[in-house]
Amino acid sequence: MDDKDLEILKLVQSNARMTAETLGQAIGLSPPAVQKRLKKLRESGVIENEIAVLSPARLGREMTVIVQVMLERENRMYLENFKRKMRNVPAVQQCYYTTGEADFILVVVVNNIKEYEEFTQECFFDESNVNKFTSSIVMDRVKVSLDIL
Repeated sequence: MDDKDLEILKLVQSNARMTAETLGQAIGLSPPAVQKRLKKLRESGVIENEIAVLSPARLGREMTVIVQVMLERENRMYLENFKRKMRNVPAVQQCYYTTGEADFILVVVVNNIKEYEEFTQECFFDESNVNKFTSSIVMDRVKVSLDIL
């Protein structure tokens, strides 16, 4: 990877819909050269996915909750079971296995407090390995980004 690849990545991380022509003009490469580089970046896994960022509020998902989860037991089987469960719950937007006080930190997006209560029942209270969890309700989305560069 060279400086041109990094320039391409910086641009596409904020707008994956940019054409090869637009990218090429911005960094001084031909569209075919940009396409070739993008293909390599995708195949190598540097570009993991290209997604649309949706507005939770416009879709009725008015509530974002940051949740810290502490497990009772942390052997490999219990960790993998919890990870698998979180991957399969649509309300869980992000899930991080962490060090420190919490074993996992989740970003959960729901319609309202009732839906969050149902989520906690299903994912925490009905889960024998969850020791405790704490919830912080997001008051304002100050910055939402997956930008690295």
